[in-house]
Amino acid sequence: MKRLSIIRPVFAAFCAAITIACASNSVATDTDSANTAPGNNTGANPAPATGTGQSQSQKADWAAIEKIEAEAKALAITTGCATSGECRAAPVGSRACGGPRYYLPYCAKSTDSVALYRKLDAVAKAEQAYNAKYQMASTCEFRMPPEVGVSAGACKAQ
Repeated sequence: MKRLSIIRPVFAAFCAAITIACASNSVATDTDSANTAPGNNTGANPAPATGTGQSQSQKADWAAIEKIEAEAKALAITTGCATSGECRAAPVGSRACGGPRYYLPYCAKSTDSVALYRKLDAVAKAEQAYNAKYQMASTCEFRMPPEVGVSAGACKAQ
């Protein structure tokens, strides 16, 4: 009985801490889309929309992340695969509560996967630093990689 009376408050405190940690107390949160343009309401963008008090420094930091992300996207070749089994999905970014913002489809046969994952690692690290610096918050759901397959000659999320 004594043990149970100790466990309940500890469990309640743990649940409260998780709830507080995942609460959205920032100007921006992300969504399920893969578009990351600032100010775009359809995007999974941890940067606040233009005009919401975002500093020049924060805009510049986010632009640097977008530049690295664009370089990663350029490495991800979607054509060249004949079957869905040759297609892959790579995690992109790092949401404040953990996990990638979205997954990038690519063809494993025609993409230099090592170079792609190095660049995606740089994106994730830069975004982790951004999230910490600007105290960003995001939703805490776990995002599974999408199923990918060949459609119209290119690997795409299904």
